[in-house]
Amino acid sequence: MQGEIKIGIIGGSGMEDPAFISKHTSKSVSTPYGDPSSKLGLGVIADIPVVIISRHGKGHSINPTNVNYRANVWSLKEEGCTHILAATACGSLRERIEPGHFVFPDQFIDRTTKRISTFFDGSDVQHVSMGNPFSLQLRNCLVNSCNELGFAYHDGGTVVTIEGPRFSSKAESMLFRSWGCDIINMSTVPEIVLVRELEMEYQSIAMSTDYDCWHES
Repeated sequence: MQGEIKIGIIGGSGMEDPAFISKHTSKSVSTPYGDPSSKLGLGVIADIPVVIISRHGKGHSINPTNVNYRANVWSLKEEGCTHILAATACGSLRERIEPGHFVFPDQFIDRTTKRISTFFDGSDVQHVSMGNPFSLQLRNCLVNSCNELGFAYHDGGTVVTIEGPRFSSKAESMLFRSWGCDIINMSTVPEIVLVRELEMEYQSIAMSTDYDCWHES
């Protein structure tokens, strides 16, 4: 990675005071789009400045539909973040992606229905390319780390994001498999779209928690 870097980390509950950050402070912010899901955690990891936000709020109190994605992403941009790492739990749509495996997707399919997915909903209309939405640079760093640590992972794959909070039906799960999807979650979209609109790099760190309901297990 080149130049001035600040990493934004979008995580789940329990991220408000992570022990792996040095020089940790917290900061309350507001944005033109309302308040973000949580306070920002500021600090340093391996000499790199980081900003952490809890996507679903304290105690996982905000469901996926009601997350203020625009406020979350805007607040990270305002703090000077250049790259975003986004943790997400996912269901596996492939036998080879076992529970406990990491997946670093390189494509997404949007099946959300109720979320605001752009900053450009006024007169300033812009069209952002999503041909290669995820960051190859960040993905390579994650792959190298997994190789060093011996973690099971999958480099690339397609994530389908559903609206939630319900899980998919078996018919939907089978449909997503037929489309070539590899994992399913409820958070990547519109997060990735908003990050790319603000010209930051984005990479999901997906953890397979189980097989989706297509699987007989």
